[in-house]
Amino acid sequence: MSRTTPIRSGNRSATEQRPVKIKNGYVPDAEGSALVETGNTVVICAATVESRVPPWMRGKGTGWVTAEYSMLPRSTRERVRRERGKIGGRTQEIQRLIGRSLRSVTDLAALGEISILLDCDVLRADGGTRTASITGAYVALHEALSGLVKTGLIKSIPLKDQIAAISVGIVEGVAMLDLDYNEDSAADVDMNIVMTGNGEFVELQGSGEEATFSPQQLAEMLSLGETGIQNLLKIQRTALSTKI
Repeated sequence: MSRTTPIRSGNRSATEQRPVKIKNGYVPDAEGSALVETGNTVVICAATVESRVPPWMRGKGTGWVTAEYSMLPRSTRERVRRERGKIGGRTQEIQRLIGRSLRSVTDLAALGEISILLDCDVLRADGGTRTASITGAYVALHEALSGLVKTGLIKSIPLKDQIAAISVGIVEGVAMLDLDYNEDSAADVDMNIVMTGNGEFVELQGSGEEATFSPQQLAEMLSLGETGIQNLLKIQRTALSTKI
């Protein structure tokens, strides 16, 4: 029995992404930065270069890439409390995901004992904030590494590949690409996909929300995610070729 696709915001089809914009060099004083707009979700990513590494890495001749993530108080429909002191479990998990994703495509040995911190701050949240953060943070990281090459601190950009991320899910039995907040809240299955430019998976985060999903549905979601990420990779390359 065929299923009727639920009506989506903007009358999108199940396979259609929200409009995506990436503005490179958005923060003038940062070594690298990008403003990412995915529909109504807006995230600013800024890179900071430090000529040191964490204490446990000193003397090893290798670098480090890490990330911090936060949501501004009025990035959501109701005010989100600022996280002071100890950060919440969700924030920690997202920060680690962003950091892992960026390190997976960075040649840390070629970076030398240099650290790059990516700050990802959500200005407006309408679903997909973690995936938008990864997509934008890559652009900010690339810009920061390009600056290190220009100053002669490293010989070449130590990136092994591109990386981007997107959400997929099952809503009312239909596989959908790029869920907004309302769709994510109602999804039977929610999944975040992180992939490289070569089409390899870095991370899959997926679970049924009081539901199960079949191998066929999984394959459909992965196919949707791959198509969406290929589009994001093109947008990244366009952003890196221009600077505001």
